[in-house]
Amino acid sequence: MSLDQKFEQAAEAVKALTKRPTDEEFLELYALFKQATVGNINTTRPGMLDLKGKAKWDAWKSKEGMSQNDAKEAYIKFVDKLLEKYK
Repeated sequence: MSLDQKFEQAAEAVKALTKRPTDEEFLELYALFKQATVGNINTTRPGMLDLKGKAKWDAWKSKEGMSQNDAKEAYIKFVDKLLEKYK
């Protein structure tokens, strides 16, 4: 199975979690997913009142410089950890 197929499978598996991951875990998932699918962040930081948007932007920004393939591998490993934790 190719890396892209494993990545897509992990993205689907996350939707089947029976318990809700923590906010930090969601941010990590978001950041790795965006880095894997888009690459380095390409938007400006949201405004002062958009707390959720800023948190997501900061999480994605923290992955800047990571290759898309490395981000996919990290995402797959992180999803595997979540699946074990939240079965």
